[in-house]
Amino acid sequence: MDIFEKIKCDERMLRAREAKESGLYPYFVPLDGTEGTEVTVEGRSVIMIGSNNYLGLTTDPRVREAAKQAVDDYGTSCTGSRYLNGTLRLHRDVEERLANFVGKEAALVFSTGMQANLGAISALVGPDDFVILDKDNHASIVDGVRLSLGKMKRFRHNDMRHLERVLSGIPEEAGKLVVVDGVFSMGGDIAPLDEIVPLCQQYGARLYVDDAHSLGVLGGGRGTAAHFGLTDEADLIMGTFSKSFASIGGFVAGDAEVISFIQHHARSLIFSASLPAPNLMAVLAALEIMETEPEHVERLWENGDYMLEGLQALGFNTGQTETPIIPLIIGHDEPTFLAWKLLFERGLYTNPVITPAVPPGQSLLRTSYMASHTREQLDQALDILATTGRQLGLIPN
Repeated sequence: MDIFEKIKCDERMLRAREAKESGLYPYFVPLDGTEGTEVTVEGRSVIMIGSNNYLGLTTDPRVREAAKQAVDDYGTSCTGSRYLNGTLRLHRDVEERLANFVGKEAALVFSTGMQANLGAISALVGPDDFVILDKDNHASIVDGVRLSLGKMKRFRHNDMRHLERVLSGIPEEAGKLVVVDGVFSMGGDIAPLDEIVPLCQQYGARLYVDDAHSLGVLGGGRGTAAHFGLTDEADLIMGTFSKSFASIGGFVAGDAEVISFIQHHARSLIFSASLPAPNLMAVLAALEIMETEPEHVERLWENGDYMLEGLQALGFNTGQTETPIIPLIIGHDEPTFLAWKLLFERGLYTNPVITPAVPPGQSLLRTSYMASHTREQLDQALDILATTGRQLGLIPN
């Protein structure tokens, strides 16, 4: 059989073709320009409420200037892997600053957040070890476990009774790593570390927290463990630069000995080109702002709370969110795509999310808010959402 034959009957491809033919295909929309809270698409301005730019720092003049200066000082690429010729002093500076920021001994920078999870998990976990995952964890975590050849166990989302049942069924002598998202990127809810930590201690498991959507958001910006006052109890903290840090890349932080082990075993680090200087300088500039100007995190929460109150008052189903990530749960794919299209045509950018990113019957529009959104933009977004929601019967008239 021709290996390409399966493409003709692949369900995802069939659905994509149907959506394109009906004019409802919502993915890979090219942006002609972006200024953070607004983007330009085919010559018209659209309010962005689908970005992970939580603190709005991608367009901060200080971050832009830092990246520009780095191009002048270092060029555009390191032309090598971290393991060989691709480590700049800047990499070490970023790692030291990040470790201090999240309260750990050491940190290790990867070229993407995906690579951070792939590399760290596959380096630490062996064939005789068990990794215990929340069912709503990011795909990069699942793929990291697959690469490790370890044994994967999953528990129902934020269900602590089920987590304990899974842990109690694993041999006592086996290595165990519990991995959770700090903030879940689709639902906006928070992993209950205050309940997870005691279970990890009881059953001899280590804890790995993916703070991709928590840094810059929770704990004064320092993440989920800081939010709960459990920084010492989270063995490893992972983060990405493509959200609050206004760049691209990722890192893992923890005890120096553990980080050194990952550094010498993570294939996604050893066999990838290292993060270029402009990206590193953007991270440093964003980190400096986060450390010295807490008002950005405060404004993020003010905007998120304002939108949550407004959306719930209109009658939208916002699920279990606890953060400025606010899902609008619709249920089925076609009305989700239709809602996306109407909102987009009316000047509002959201993200339609369907299976497998969410469970069947839980299709949603993912909305998220920034510290840099103005109240005028948020009110305009609420007006567009109200008009569209009533038209489609998603909220009461």
